[in-house]
Amino acid sequence: MLIARAPARLTRLSLAPVRWLSTALLLSLMLGTAGPIAAQAAEPATLIPPPSADAAKSDTAGLQTVVLAGGCFWGVQAVFQHTRGVTQALSGYAGGSKDDASYEIVSSGRTGHAEAVQVTFDPRQISLGRILQIYFSVAHDPTQLNRQGPDEGTQYRSAIFYRDDSQKALADAYIAQLNKTGAFKRPIATQINPLAGFYPAEAYHQDYATLHPNNGYIRYNDLPKVENLKQHFSDLYLDKPVLVVAADRSN
Repeated sequence: MLIARAPARLTRLSLAPVRWLSTALLLSLMLGTAGPIAAQAAEPATLIPPPSADAAKSDTAGLQTVVLAGGCFWGVQAVFQHTRGVTQALSGYAGGSKDDASYEIVSSGRTGHAEAVQVTFDPRQISLGRILQIYFSVAHDPTQLNRQGPDEGTQYRSAIFYRDDSQKALADAYIAQLNKTGAFKRPIATQINPLAGFYPAEAYHQDYATLHPNNGYIRYNDLPKVENLKQHFSDLYLDKPVLVVAADRSN
């Protein structure tokens, strides 16, 4: 059985929390054979069409944001940091209150939060519909209820936190389109909720996949997602990720 998180005491002892893996994967890492396994480990991408009714690209300057939850925020952040037109992908928490928006408390699954990523994008380069196409296709499996891969609990649910009615309408219509056409073998479990607040995660969670590419969890679950983005969305793939740390240093 895969255990999603290390105990809280390990989180405090080590700067970055450890995500535990299966015995088979740990053995493969010890024997140096994890490379081939990592390429097969993550859920394969599901190729889906873009939304039939998309928000048009804008000709005027001004960034937009949408908050997306799809399991562990490390992988979702990594995917959108490699997406052309995205100016920032910030890991954090949504769905709960500011008072208990911290990793150790959210990890209990009792706060109402989901691990989420605030995606800031330039609508002159990429539309919200294309953002959602990537989200449903390669960033996570939207048919999993209250879990994603090895991580279980409501904090790992699939959810779109919309900022206005236009985002809600687009998300609703797109999910209806995908369910109607049978794009996935199972119904989409993604929740669509109004955004009451987004709270950035601790600094050690930001840019985690880029800073820790040899971490077993990252190699097994998240690097294949970035590779799927490169393979299936080559026109939107950025080889050099847009990092949170780099943005902070430039301010």
